[in-house]
Amino acid sequence: MARKASEDDVLAPLTLAVGQEDLLLDRVVQQVVAAARAADADTDVRDLTSDALQPGTLAELTSPSLFAERKVVIVRNAQDLSADTIKDVKKYLDAPVEEITLVLLHAGAAKGKALLDAARKAGAREVACPKMTKAGDRLAFVRGEFRTLGRSATPEASQALVDSIGSDLRELASACTQLAADVEGTIDVAVVARYYTGRAEATGFEVADLAVTGRTAEALERLRWALAVGQPLPGITFALASGVRAIGKLASAPRGANPGQLARELGMPPWKIDRVRQQMRGWTGDGVSVALRAVAEADAAVKGGGADPAYALEKAVVAIARASRAR
Repeated sequence: MARKASEDDVLAPLTLAVGQEDLLLDRVVQQVVAAARAADADTDVRDLTSDALQPGTLAELTSPSLFAERKVVIVRNAQDLSADTIKDVKKYLDAPVEEITLVLLHAGAAKGKALLDAARKAGAREVACPKMTKAGDRLAFVRGEFRTLGRSATPEASQALVDSIGSDLRELASACTQLAADVEGTIDVAVVARYYTGRAEATGFEVADLAVTGRTAEALERLRWALAVGQPLPGITFALASGVRAIGKLASAPRGANPGQLARELGMPPWKIDRVRQQMRGWTGDGVSVALRAVAEADAAVKGGGADPAYALEKAVVAIARASRAR
C-alpha cells in the first residue's frame, strides 16, 4: 500500500480527507459509501467519532469475516485519536484488509500529525477539504457546483449568488441545487435576483426578520402578502433558514468580539451582526434546533413533498416565532 492511490480510486484501501470544511468532508464520506454500495449493496458502514475508536476497536472491526463482506470504516476527527489507537491504525496500515475501505477525516493541523504522516506514507488517497475563507474560492465552488449539476450559469449569476448568501458552503450548495432544479436554461443574474435578492429579499427576509423576533401575526401577514404577489416559495424557505442559522452562528461565537471580527469569522456583513444580536434575545440552542426542523419540513413541502406548501410555510413561521420565545 506504499504506492500512493489515485484520487479517482474511490475504493482505495485508505482515503484521507484533510481539512475543516464540513460539507467537503461529508461529501468524501458519501462518495466512498456510494461507491462501496454500488460494488456491494450489502456493504457494512461503520461511522465512528475519534472517542469511539478505542484501542483494539479497529482490529475488531477489520477482522476477517466468514462472509467476506465489503466494509467501510469511517473515523471522524482522526487528529483526536489516542496514542494507543494511533498505534493500532499504523499497524493496520502496514497490512490493510481486502474489501475494507478505511476513511480518516483529519483537520490537517499539527495535532495528530504523526497519523497524518503515516497515512500519507502508506499511500493513502488524499482529498483536500480546506475551509473556503476567500470569496474567490467560494465563487469557484459555486461554478463547480453548477458544472457538477450539468447546468450553465453566467459568471455574473455565480457572483450574485456568493454575494447574496455569503460563506456558508452548505447554503451555497443548496442554492445551486435549488436553482438547477427550478430553472430551465442558463441561470443568469436575473434568476438569482428573483430568488435571493431584490424583491425576494424585501419579502422573504422581512418574513424571517419578523418571525425570529417572535412577531407571529406580522410575520404571517407579510408571508401571505409574499404568497399573494407570487414570491418564489423556495426563496422564502431559504430566507427563513438563513435567519435562524444566523442566530445559531452568532450564539456560538465568542462573546465580546467586535462586529468586524465576527463578520470575517461568520461570513456576515458587520451591519447584519448588529441586527442578529438584537434578534437573539429569547433564543436558546433547543429553540434553534426546533426552528431549523420546522424550516426543513416546510422546504420539503415546498419542493413537492406536501399537499399545501403555503400552509407548511405558515406552520414554519409560527414554529420559528414560538421558538424565539422559548426561554
